Amino acid sequence: MSSSVKGTVLQKTQPNEMTRYSSETRHLFLHALTLSILCVISYWLITRMLAHIFSVSRDDDLLGGMWAVVATIFVYRYGYEQSVGAALSRVAATSLSFVLCFIYLLFFPFDLWGLATLIGVGAVAMSLLGRPEDVITTGITTAVVMVVAAISPDHAWKQPILRLLDTTVGVAVGVVGAWISLKSGRTGSKTA
Repeated sequence: MSSSVKGTVLQKTQPNEMTRYSSETRHLFLHALTLSILCVISYWLITRMLAHIFSVSRDDDLLGGMWAVVATIFVYRYGYEQSVGAALSRVAATSLSFVLCFIYLLFFPFDLWGLATLIGVGAVAMSLLGRPEDVITTGITTAVVMVVAAISPDHAWKQPILRLLDTTVGVAVGVVGAWISLKSGRTGSKTA
């Protein structure tokens, strides 16, 4: 027997099925809540604390906060081991992008062909390093760093350093959050 609610067919469930679904829903909710809190922490650390130590501009501080949040989202997964693996992936991709962009921007201003070249070199390098799954993240990071350098050409060479710092903070917050919440079993380590 089933009942219809706004076009959705709900199957009649047994009491133990409701408990299982409630438990899964609770885990998903707690995971999402934890992720949201971790993102607030990452953003706050970059835009409030670190911006007081070294700030290029308010816009750059906000970009840094966003970049730290992206790193936290990328890293915080449904299991601690998954989070650590994602952190290693993110750090590897960002590190290569950092080196490529930093060297380029020390000598040259932003150029579309320079951007394309760095993305291509990053893709080849990641593949040769045995990390082809990190080509996408390396390319995205390179594109962000280079375009931000084009937007703020004064001291463009600082952009790779700042984005590496933002990423490091976001990754650290994600891993620590995973360690606290997932390893201890507070939000569970179920995979979705």
